[in-house]
Amino acid sequence: MKNATELGRLLTSLDGQKYGAYKRLKGTYQFDKFRLAMDHIQVDPYAPPSKIRIIMDRDTVGIPDNLLDSKNKAIAVSDFLTRTFEQKVQAFNKKAKGSGTNGKIFIDHCGQEILERTSVIIKQEELEVRLEVGLPAAGRKILGKEARRVFTEVLPKVVEQALLYRNLDQKAIQKQVTLMLDQVFIREELTRRNLVAFVANGSILPRQSGVSDKPLKDAVRFTSPEGFAITLKLPSGQTITGMGVPAGVTLIVGGGFHGKSTLLQALERGIYHHIPGDGREMIITRQDAVKVRAEDGRSIEKVNISAFINNLPGNKDTSQFSTENASGSTSQAANVMEALEAKTSLLLIDEDTSATNFMIRDGRMQKLVAPDKEPITPFTNKVKPLYDTLDVSTILIVGGSGDYFEVADQILMMDEYHLKDVTDEAKTIANTAGYQREDRSHRHFGDVPARVPLRNGFSKSGKEGRLKPQGKRAILYGRDPIDISGLEQLVDDSQTNCIAMMIDFFQKEVLNEKITVAQAADQIYEYIEQFGLDAISPYTGHPGNLALPRKQEFCATLNRYRGLKIKK
Repeated sequence: MKNATELGRLLTSLDGQKYGAYKRLKGTYQFDKFRLAMDHIQVDPYAPPSKIRIIMDRDTVGIPDNLLDSKNKAIAVSDFLTRTFEQKVQAFNKKAKGSGTNGKIFIDHCGQEILERTSVIIKQEELEVRLEVGLPAAGRKILGKEARRVFTEVLPKVVEQALLYRNLDQKAIQKQVTLMLDQVFIREELTRRNLVAFVANGSILPRQSGVSDKPLKDAVRFTSPEGFAITLKLPSGQTITGMGVPAGVTLIVGGGFHGKSTLLQALERGIYHHIPGDGREMIITRQDAVKVRAEDGRSIEKVNISAFINNLPGNKDTSQFSTENASGSTSQAANVMEALEAKTSLLLIDEDTSATNFMIRDGRMQKLVAPDKEPITPFTNKVKPLYDTLDVSTILIVGGSGDYFEVADQILMMDEYHLKDVTDEAKTIANTAGYQREDRSHRHFGDVPARVPLRNGFSKSGKEGRLKPQGKRAILYGRDPIDISGLEQLVDDSQTNCIAMMIDFFQKEVLNEKITVAQAADQIYEYIEQFGLDAISPYTGHPGNLALPRKQEFCATLNRYRGLKIKK
């Protein structure tokens, strides 16, 4: 193994040579406090940055064992180190010579959520940091002296400031670990108390803007309606009070722009843990909750939507419904059924992003159109049996129809970001003569799909079989795009990177035409739990930009692949 001095001499000797000569850097170098592994060196200055790793003994890092003695603690610390490293390296990147990535060091970027990532891996004896670096060049000629500065001066300073415990904000790292444990406790408490969500008093729901996920300054802070307030004693010793949302059917009503959708968006993100200062740290939703919407134009492959849509003209079978261009109602029906197939226990629905004919059919329309002439059974008729027979709860945002008053277990009104309980008042209105709609609710919900994917749907090879993520909105499978823009609970590009690798792992290691989509997902997540998130990567040493998605989003991505084929 070469040392830092030898690396410096090598970089100086490469000065002025063609960019491809950087290939000579590949290998491992011993520095004073860490080892530098050069895993993948790009031979083209206009290609993505090269991949390197910092490997340190945990004794050198010095983080106390009591901050790392559980998986949740390790995730919180890894997140903290990733954020700190990015913050420190940005100051050096501003002084880098050249344009683009030239001379700059990068680590995976974190948003407001704390996700399990591969950017910083904490092992039994070592800590490993996965980075990318734009090797300095002028056109296609190596700037060896600048490269030497980056690797032998800048990088050691960043490591000193961002990874050594004695130089970290120790109170902040302890605070993040403590918060993580409190959030985990609340999530577990939901199950114990038969709740689907908790929103702490004082939470900040609105965000700064459509392009910023940071809390809005001077926003109205959340306060629980009195009848839904619960108090929790957290592991940290802190006591907090907030709204506990019971299992069942919950309706959130109110006028436009009063905060209904903002509350639902906070609940959507409550499936994740959040960093201190986010404002939503203590908004906790069941981790398997799925936001469901209409997605006109999506493909559907053999999904049983007969619970909602039946008696189609031409006697078209809806127990194995397929289309390449779904309507609003068929897409939303499929989204509900696929969410159930992926084992959700809570649906989140906003009427603003729903198909009207899927959601409601009022009393007048019931009288005009005979039941045998209307193939769609609206969600109003199914939401109650969905809970009664399958134990799946629903939180609905509704501002334009009172048809859900009869079937809701609790009805809350958002008024200028203040929430109040209006259940009794709404039930009285629902039972008033002239307002009643004919009750056509079903006792049973219907069958949940259990579909088995076929190999010939994943028969691409070589370049045609490559999976390339495109931000949070799409994944290219060869030349075929998988549109995932409707998966609103994906929050990070690195989750999409991970889904792409999971699909590759699925088609190579898991797919066998005997197991269902949900079973395949379970196998992949069990493998990750046993061997680590980076174990699904085909790249040894450096999958540094992965963040774990939920199995609900993994299954949803498979379902949106237009080449998917399901066994009959």
